[in-house]
Amino acid sequence: MALYIDPPVWPGHGRLWSHLVSDESFDELHAFAARLGMSARAFDGDHYDVPEERYADAVLLGAQETGSKELVRRLRAAGLRRPERRHVSR
Repeated sequence: MALYIDPPVWPGHGRLWSHLVSDESFDELHAFAARLGMSARAFDGDHYDVPEERYADAVLLGAQETGSKELVRRLRAAGLRRPERRHVSR
């Protein structure tokens, strides 16, 4: 039962982002994100997008730092990984 966060290397909207996941449940993830002060809008199906400036706060609250591949592996092992969305070209 743990929360994991990958490094803030994902660009978007003029900043860098991390992904925050739980290997236990979405309830655990949502509760942690609320303690971190994250908006529900930051939830993206199976993870929270965390801006670079909140990374250290997440670690201080107990999120374990891990690489992106390990983060996805743990998410899948927990059965919490949501299928990737397919974008349709028009």
